[in-house]
Amino acid sequence: MMIKVVLADDQPLVRGGFAALLEGIPDIEVAGEASNGEEALQIIERERPDVAVLDIRMPVMDGLTTTRAILSPERNLHTKIIILTTFELDEYVFEAIRSGASGFLGKGMDPGDLPGAIRRVMDGEALLSPRAITSLISNFVEQPIENASTAGSRASSLTDREAEVTRMVGLGMSNSEIADALVLSPLTVKTHVSRAMTKVGARDRAQLVVFSFQAGLVRVAEQSPQPKSAYSSHDA
Repeated sequence: MMIKVVLADDQPLVRGGFAALLEGIPDIEVAGEASNGEEALQIIERERPDVAVLDIRMPVMDGLTTTRAILSPERNLHTKIIILTTFELDEYVFEAIRSGASGFLGKGMDPGDLPGAIRRVMDGEALLSPRAITSLISNFVEQPIENASTAGSRASSLTDREAEVTRMVGLGMSNSEIADALVLSPLTVKTHVSRAMTKVGARDRAQLVVFSFQAGLVRVAEQSPQPKSAYSSHDA
């Protein structure tokens, strides 16, 4: 399957470098390039790409505002979003994840990681580095939990096993780690995760992490160092 991608970054050298890299990948097509969020939104509405790679800081319309615009219900776009940032702990990154972005990458990454990151997002995986997930969770629990009652209602639709798996996802465990802990196969765990995302309306694993906190499946007291692989761009 060909994956259509739109790139948005106000630095021509960065944007052009990513485009040149992706154009050499057989299953990825660069459907457009933009120098700011407003241009990106116009291209995305026209091209309907599978994935948009957006710089968090852009003129005219930044990555956060663009993310919210792309994912607004009235536009009915199904584009998955990867945020590019220089600072993994930027407060805007957290807001981007809450707004529906599938994850983010630091600009200091190996360029060769980008194609794999795009494929992972298409498969519904979260794209968060270990450092970033720590920031995401700590920032989330410091802020008021919005729509907790609604989240609790959605959580009631989960089976006991799905709720348990969702809680483990929220704690930062990978499918293989969950499988070991529950004595299940990784494929069975993947099925439970997929069903849980469908039931609670999570776009991907990143959204399921946020939901696990909103619904109270993970408590602040449980926040402790966990296996990091679940949120690494290198996790299988």
